[in-house]
Amino acid sequence: MKRLVISLFSMLLISVFLVACQGTKSQQVDGAEEKESEVLENEEKNMEEGHLNDQDAPEDIKIEGIADHYHTGDKIELTAVLDEETEFENWQWYTRDNANEDWKVVEGQETGIFTGEATVNGLEVKAVLFNNDQKPSLKSPPAKIVIDDHHGDDEASKQIYQGYFEDSQVKKRELSDWEGNWQSVYPYLLSGDLDEVFEHKAENGDMTKEEYKEYYTVGYKTEVDRILIKDNVVTFFEDEKEYSGEYESDGYEILTYEKGNRGVRFIFKLVDGTENMPKYIQFSDHSIFPVESSHYHLYWGDDREKLLEEVTNWPTYYPSNLDADGLVRDMLAH
Repeated sequence: MKRLVISLFSMLLISVFLVACQGTKSQQVDGAEEKESEVLENEEKNMEEGHLNDQDAPEDIKIEGIADHYHTGDKIELTAVLDEETEFENWQWYTRDNANEDWKVVEGQETGIFTGEATVNGLEVKAVLFNNDQKPSLKSPPAKIVIDDHHGDDEASKQIYQGYFEDSQVKKRELSDWEGNWQSVYPYLLSGDLDEVFEHKAENGDMTKEEYKEYYTVGYKTEVDRILIKDNVVTFFEDEKEYSGEYESDGYEILTYEKGNRGVRFIFKLVDGTENMPKYIQFSDHSIFPVESSHYHLYWGDDREKLLEEVTNWPTYYPSNLDADGLVRDMLAH
Protein backbone atom coordinates (compact mmCIF):
# COMPACT_ATOMS: atom_id res chain seq x y z
CA MET A 1 0.00 0.00 0.00
CA LYS A 2 2.78 2.34 0.97
CA ARG A 3 4.61 1.62 -2.28
CA LEU A 4 1.47 2.39 -4.29
CA VAL A 5 1.11 5.80 -2.64
CA ILE A 6 4.75 6.61 -3.31
CA SER A 7 4.35 5.60 -6.98
CA LEU A 8 1.25 7.72 -7.42
CA PHE A 9 2.96 10.69 -5.76
CA SER A 10 5.98 10.29 -8.06
CA MET A 11 3.78 10.24 -11.16
CA LEU A 12 2.02 13.39 -9.95
CA LEU A 13 5.34 15.19 -9.53
CA ILE A 14 6.45 14.15 -13.01
CA SER A 15 3.16 15.38 -14.53
CA VAL A 16 3.48 18.74 -12.79
CA PHE A 17 7.06 19.05 -14.04
CA LEU A 18 6.11 18.21 -17.62
CA VAL A 19 3.25 20.72 -17.60
CA ALA A 20 5.57 23.36 -16.21
CA CYS A 21 8.14 22.63 -18.93
CA GLN A 22 5.47 22.73 -21.62
CA GLY A 23 4.26 26.05 -20.28
CA THR A 24 7.78 27.43 -20.37
CA LYS A 25 8.29 26.28 -23.97
CA SER A 26 4.93 27.74 -24.95
CA GLN A 27 5.87 31.05 -23.36
CA GLN A 28 9.22 30.96 -25.20
CA VAL A 29 7.50 30.28 -28.52
CA ASP A 30 4.92 32.99 -27.91
CA GLY A 31 7.71 35.34 -26.90
CA ALA A 32 9.71 34.53 -30.03
CA GLU A 33 6.66 35.06 -32.24
CA GLU A 34 5.91 38.37 -30.56
CA LYS A 35 9.53 39.43 -31.01
CA GLU A 36 9.50 38.42 -34.69
CA SER A 37 6.22 40.25 -35.22
CA GLU A 38 7.65 43.31 -33.52
CA VAL A 39 10.72 43.18 -35.80
CA LEU A 40 8.51 42.99 -38.88
CA GLU A 41 6.38 45.87 -37.66
CA ASN A 42 9.50 47.94 -37.02
CA GLU A 43 10.81 47.12 -40.52
CA GLU A 44 7.50 48.17 -42.08
CA LYS A 45 7.50 51.33 -39.99
CA ASN A 46 11.05 52.09 -41.09
CA MET A 47 10.03 51.58 -44.72
CA GLU A 48 7.01 53.86 -44.30
CA GLU A 49 9.04 56.59 -42.66
CA GLY A 50 12.21 55.95 -44.65
CA HIS A 51 11.49 58.64 -47.22
CA LEU A 52 11.40 61.19 -44.39
CA ASN A 53 15.03 60.40 -43.63
CA ASP A 54 16.36 59.92 -47.15
CA GLN A 55 17.53 63.49 -47.63
CA ASP A 56 21.16 62.41 -47.28
CA ALA A 57 20.80 59.34 -49.49
CA PRO A 58 22.48 59.95 -52.86
CA GLU A 59 20.28 59.96 -55.96
CA ASP A 60 22.11 57.08 -57.63
CA ILE A 61 18.98 55.25 -58.76
CA LYS A 62 17.66 55.88 -62.26
CA ILE A 63 14.04 55.12 -63.12
CA GLU A 64 13.63 53.65 -66.60
CA GLY A 65 10.56 52.80 -68.62
CA ILE A 66 8.59 56.00 -68.07
CA ALA A 67 6.61 57.05 -71.14
CA ASP A 68 6.41 60.52 -72.64
CA HIS A 69 2.76 60.44 -71.60
CA TYR A 70 0.05 57.96 -70.69
CA HIS A 71 -3.67 57.72 -71.34
CA THR A 72 -6.07 57.19 -68.48
CA GLY A 73 -6.02 53.51 -67.54
CA ASP A 74 -2.70 52.72 -69.20
CA LYS A 75 -0.40 50.27 -67.44
CA ILE A 76 2.69 51.82 -65.86
CA GLU A 77 5.82 49.68 -65.51
CA LEU A 78 9.01 51.26 -64.20
CA THR A 79 12.40 49.79 -63.37
CA ALA A 80 14.86 51.07 -60.77
CA VAL A 81 18.39 50.87 -62.18
CA LEU A 82 21.52 51.28 -60.05
CA ASP A 83 24.65 53.07 -61.22
CA GLU A 84 26.72 50.45 -59.40
CA GLU A 85 26.02 47.00 -57.98
CA THR A 86 25.13 46.71 -54.28
CA GLU A 87 24.51 43.96 -51.76
CA PHE A 88 21.25 45.50 -50.60
CA GLU A 89 17.90 44.23 -51.89
CA ASN A 90 15.37 46.03 -49.70
CA TRP A 91 13.38 48.12 -52.17
CA GLN A 92 10.42 50.36 -51.51
CA TRP A 93 8.43 52.58 -53.85
CA TYR A 94 6.64 55.77 -52.88
CA THR A 95 4.09 57.95 -54.66
CA ARG A 96 2.44 61.32 -54.14
CA ASP A 97 -0.23 63.09 -56.15
CA ASN A 98 1.89 66.21 -56.53
CA ALA A 99 4.87 68.04 -55.03
CA ASN A 100 2.69 69.57 -52.30
CA GLU A 101 1.52 66.19 -50.97
CA ASP A 102 3.24 63.74 -48.61
CA TRP A 103 4.90 60.62 -49.94
CA LYS A 104 3.01 57.37 -49.37
CA VAL A 105 4.32 53.81 -49.37
CA VAL A 106 3.12 51.69 -52.29
CA GLU A 107 2.06 48.42 -50.71
CA GLY A 108 3.36 45.23 -52.28
CA GLN A 109 6.04 47.00 -54.34
CA GLU A 110 9.22 45.70 -52.72
CA THR A 111 11.38 44.88 -55.74
CA GLY A 112 13.13 46.99 -58.34
CA ILE A 113 10.00 46.87 -60.51
CA PHE A 114 7.04 49.21 -60.08
CA THR A 115 3.68 48.49 -61.71
CA GLY A 116 0.54 50.57 -61.58
CA GLU A 117 -2.26 52.18 -63.54
CA ALA A 118 -2.31 55.73 -64.90
CA THR A 119 -5.12 57.45 -63.01
CA VAL A 120 -3.58 60.66 -61.61
CA ASN A 121 -2.00 63.25 -63.89
CA GLY A 122 1.19 64.59 -62.35
CA LEU A 123 1.66 61.61 -60.01
CA GLU A 124 5.23 61.44 -58.72
CA VAL A 125 7.01 58.13 -58.13
CA LYS A 126 10.34 57.40 -56.46
CA ALA A 127 12.31 54.34 -55.41
CA VAL A 128 14.36 53.99 -52.22
CA LEU A 129 16.87 51.22 -51.51
CA PHE A 130 17.38 50.40 -47.81
CA ASN A 131 20.48 48.86 -46.22
CA ASN A 132 20.43 45.93 -43.82
CA ASP A 133 19.68 48.30 -40.92
CA GLN A 134 16.55 49.46 -42.74
CA LYS A 135 18.02 52.90 -43.35
CA PRO A 136 17.83 54.64 -46.77
CA SER A 137 20.97 53.86 -48.73
CA LEU A 138 20.11 55.16 -52.19
CA LYS A 139 17.14 56.87 -53.81
CA SER A 140 15.91 58.06 -57.17
CA PRO A 141 14.79 61.53 -58.12
CA PRO A 142 10.99 61.72 -58.49
CA ALA A 143 9.60 60.59 -61.83
CA LYS A 144 6.41 62.28 -63.01
CA ILE A 145 3.51 60.46 -64.66
CA VAL A 146 1.89 62.63 -67.33
CA ILE A 147 -1.61 61.71 -68.50
CA ASP A 148 -2.73 63.20 -71.80
CA ASP A 149 -6.00 61.88 -73.22
CA HIS A 150 -5.61 64.37 -76.08
CA HIS A 151 -9.22 64.86 -77.10
CA GLY A 152 -10.89 64.43 -73.75
CA ASP A 153 -12.64 61.44 -72.28
CA ASP A 154 -16.18 62.83 -72.21
CA GLU A 155 -18.84 61.91 -74.76
CA ALA A 156 -18.84 65.31 -76.50
CA SER A 157 -15.07 65.12 -77.10
CA LYS A 158 -15.41 61.60 -78.45
CA GLN A 159 -18.09 62.75 -80.89
CA ILE A 160 -15.87 65.56 -82.18
CA TYR A 161 -12.94 63.17 -82.58
CA GLN A 162 -15.14 60.85 -84.64
CA GLY A 163 -16.22 63.75 -86.86
CA TYR A 164 -19.64 64.73 -85.52
CA PHE A 165 -19.99 68.38 -84.56
CA GLU A 166 -21.81 71.63 -85.34
CA ASP A 167 -20.34 74.31 -87.59
CA SER A 168 -20.64 76.79 -84.73
CA GLN A 169 -18.19 74.71 -82.68
CA VAL A 170 -15.35 75.23 -85.17
CA LYS A 171 -12.90 78.01 -84.28
CA LYS A 172 -9.88 79.46 -86.03
CA ARG A 173 -6.51 78.07 -84.98
CA GLU A 174 -2.97 79.42 -85.07
CA LEU A 175 0.09 77.57 -86.35
CA SER A 176 1.39 77.45 -82.78
CA ASP A 177 -1.08 74.60 -82.12
CA TRP A 178 1.25 72.39 -84.15
CA GLU A 179 4.54 73.81 -82.95
CA GLY A 180 7.17 71.19 -82.23
CA ASN A 181 9.50 68.56 -83.64
CA TRP A 182 7.57 65.89 -85.56
CA GLN A 183 8.39 62.57 -87.18
CA SER A 184 6.62 60.66 -89.92
CA VAL A 185 5.11 57.31 -88.91
CA TYR A 186 5.63 55.92 -92.42
CA PRO A 187 9.07 54.37 -91.68
CA TYR A 188 7.56 52.56 -88.67
CA LEU A 189 4.86 51.09 -90.90
CA LEU A 190 7.45 49.85 -93.39
CA SER A 191 9.53 48.23 -90.64
CA GLY A 192 6.54 46.32 -89.26
CA ASP A 193 6.47 48.19 -85.92
CA LEU A 194 2.81 49.13 -86.45
CA ASP A 195 1.55 45.63 -87.25
CA GLU A 196 0.12 45.35 -83.73
CA VAL A 197 -2.02 48.41 -84.44
CA PHE A 198 -3.44 46.92 -87.65
CA GLU A 199 -4.14 43.65 -85.88
CA HIS A 200 -6.05 45.52 -83.19
CA LYS A 201 -8.06 47.42 -85.80
CA ALA A 202 -8.94 44.15 -87.54
CA GLU A 203 -10.34 42.75 -84.29
CA ASN A 204 -12.84 45.61 -84.10
CA GLY A 205 -13.21 46.74 -87.70
CA ASP A 206 -14.50 45.56 -91.06
CA MET A 207 -11.16 44.80 -92.74
CA THR A 208 -8.40 42.26 -92.22
CA LYS A 209 -5.02 43.12 -90.73
CA GLU A 210 -3.46 42.99 -94.22
CA GLU A 211 -6.15 45.25 -95.67
CA TYR A 212 -5.67 47.81 -92.92
CA LYS A 213 -1.93 47.81 -93.47
CA GLU A 214 -2.41 48.36 -97.20
CA TYR A 215 -4.87 51.20 -96.52
CA TYR A 216 -2.49 52.95 -94.13
CA THR A 217 0.50 52.35 -96.39
CA VAL A 218 -1.20 54.55 -98.99
CA GLY A 219 -2.29 57.04 -96.34
CA TYR A 220 1.05 57.42 -94.52
CA LYS A 221 3.31 57.40 -97.59
CA THR A 222 5.66 60.40 -97.73
CA GLU A 223 9.26 61.35 -98.36
CA VAL A 224 9.19 64.10 -95.72
CA ASP A 225 10.32 62.14 -92.69
CA ARG A 226 10.54 65.04 -90.23
CA ILE A 227 8.90 68.45 -89.76
CA LEU A 228 9.95 71.26 -87.44
CA ILE A 229 7.46 74.04 -86.65
CA LYS A 230 8.47 77.09 -84.63
CA ASP A 231 7.44 80.75 -84.65
CA ASN A 232 5.30 80.32 -87.78
CA VAL A 233 8.25 78.83 -89.66
CA VAL A 234 7.81 75.31 -91.04
CA THR A 235 10.85 73.21 -91.98
CA PHE A 236 10.61 70.03 -94.06
CA PHE A 237 13.35 67.41 -93.81
CA GLU A 238 13.63 65.16 -96.84
CA ASP A 239 16.56 62.91 -97.87
CA GLU A 240 18.93 64.76 -95.53
CA LYS A 241 17.90 68.08 -97.09
CA GLU A 242 15.81 70.75 -95.40
CA TYR A 243 13.53 73.48 -96.69
CA SER A 244 11.87 76.26 -94.69
CA GLY A 245 9.07 78.75 -95.12
CA GLU A 246 7.01 81.19 -93.08
CA TYR A 247 3.26 80.64 -93.09
CA GLU A 248 0.16 82.55 -92.04
CA SER A 249 -3.42 81.43 -91.47
CA ASP A 250 -5.71 81.18 -94.47
CA GLY A 251 -8.79 80.05 -92.57
CA TYR A 252 -10.31 76.60 -92.52
CA GLU A 253 -12.62 74.37 -94.53
CA ILE A 254 -15.19 71.86 -93.23
CA LEU A 255 -15.26 68.64 -95.26
CA THR A 256 -17.92 65.92 -95.35
CA TYR A 257 -16.71 62.37 -95.96
CA GLU A 258 -18.40 59.39 -97.61
CA LYS A 259 -19.35 57.81 -94.26
CA GLY A 260 -21.22 60.96 -93.22
CA ASN A 261 -18.75 62.17 -90.63
CA ARG A 262 -16.84 65.40 -91.12
CA GLY A 263 -13.41 66.90 -90.65
CA VAL A 264 -11.80 70.32 -90.60
CA ARG A 265 -8.75 71.39 -92.61
CA PHE A 266 -6.89 74.29 -91.01
CA ILE A 267 -5.08 76.03 -93.86
CA PHE A 268 -1.91 78.12 -93.91
CA LYS A 269 -0.32 79.86 -96.89
CA LEU A 270 3.32 80.60 -97.60
CA VAL A 271 4.39 84.23 -97.15
CA ASP A 272 8.16 83.80 -97.30
CA GLY A 273 10.50 80.88 -97.92
CA THR A 274 12.46 78.74 -100.32
CA GLU A 275 11.03 77.69 -103.68
CA ASN A 276 10.85 74.06 -102.54
CA MET A 277 8.20 74.84 -99.93
CA PRO A 278 4.53 74.39 -100.91
CA LYS A 279 2.24 77.39 -101.20
CA TYR A 280 -0.29 75.77 -98.90
CA ILE A 281 -0.23 73.36 -95.98
CA GLN A 282 -3.41 71.94 -94.46
CA PHE A 283 -3.65 70.35 -91.01
CA SER A 284 -6.20 67.79 -89.86
CA ASP A 285 -5.91 66.41 -86.31
CA HIS A 286 -9.50 65.58 -85.28
CA SER A 287 -9.74 68.83 -83.26
CA ILE A 288 -11.94 71.72 -84.32
CA PHE A 289 -10.83 74.55 -82.02
CA PRO A 290 -7.57 75.88 -80.55
CA VAL A 291 -5.70 73.13 -78.70
CA GLU A 292 -2.14 71.83 -78.67
CA SER A 293 -1.94 68.99 -81.16
CA SER A 294 -0.67 65.52 -80.21
CA HIS A 295 -0.41 64.28 -83.81
CA TYR A 296 -1.75 65.35 -87.18
CA HIS A 297 -2.29 64.55 -90.85
CA LEU A 298 -0.71 67.06 -93.22
CA TYR A 299 -1.55 67.90 -96.82
CA TRP A 300 0.60 70.24 -98.92
CA GLY A 301 0.77 71.61 -102.43
CA ASP A 302 0.34 74.73 -104.56
CA ASP A 303 -3.38 74.38 -105.32
CA ARG A 304 -5.57 75.16 -102.28
CA GLU A 305 -8.80 73.74 -103.69
CA LYS A 306 -7.25 70.60 -105.17
CA LEU A 307 -5.69 69.77 -101.84
CA LEU A 308 -9.13 69.68 -100.26
CA GLU A 309 -10.02 66.82 -102.60
CA GLU A 310 -7.15 64.66 -101.37
CA VAL A 311 -8.52 62.02 -98.99
CA THR A 312 -6.36 58.96 -99.67
CA ASN A 313 -2.86 60.18 -98.87
CA TRP A 314 -2.50 61.90 -95.51
CA PRO A 315 1.09 61.82 -94.20
CA THR A 316 0.89 61.55 -90.43
CA TYR A 317 3.24 63.01 -87.83
CA TYR A 318 3.84 62.32 -84.15
CA PRO A 319 6.31 63.90 -81.71
CA SER A 320 9.88 62.97 -82.56
CA ASN A 321 10.64 61.88 -79.00
CA LEU A 322 8.29 58.90 -79.26
CA ASP A 323 9.83 55.54 -80.07
CA ALA A 324 8.03 52.62 -81.71
CA ASP A 325 6.50 51.44 -78.43
CA GLY A 326 5.26 54.94 -77.67
CA LEU A 327 3.68 55.28 -81.10
CA VAL A 328 1.91 51.94 -80.81
CA ARG A 329 0.61 52.76 -77.35
CA ASP A 330 -0.72 56.11 -78.54
CA MET A 331 -2.38 54.66 -81.63
CA LEU A 332 -4.02 51.85 -79.70
CA ALA A 333 -5.60 54.43 -77.40
CA HIS A 334 -7.61 55.94 -80.27
